[in-house]
Amino acid sequence: MPISTAIKGLQSIKSMQSVVKSGIPNKEDSDFIKLYMLEKERTRLKSEEIRIQQRLEIIQGRLKEIQLYYDEKAGEMHTPAPPQKVKKAGKEEKQDWKTMSIDY
Repeated sequence: MPISTAIKGLQSIKSMQSVVKSGIPNKEDSDFIKLYMLEKERTRLKSEEIRIQQRLEIIQGRLKEIQLYYDEKAGEMHTPAPPQKVKKAGKEEKQDWKTMSIDY
């Protein structure tokens, strides 16, 4: 027994291949759908832009901190070292390290 005979009116259903009429009967309806989708996309892109700008502010702040640190350290490196005391002739400079012999 075929199943199609059990359902009343199944033979009168048209397939999409035989239908020539457009799926959207009124062209104006598709414009409203398109406007709705464009509005959704616009709000999504606006919120994404806000998130990117916030992230950019954080990144630029960190870059400024790094640059200030570099400038500070570069300034310390370029300043001349304090002049060392001149050694007097005949006297040796005192050594900070002591050497010891270790017996095994």
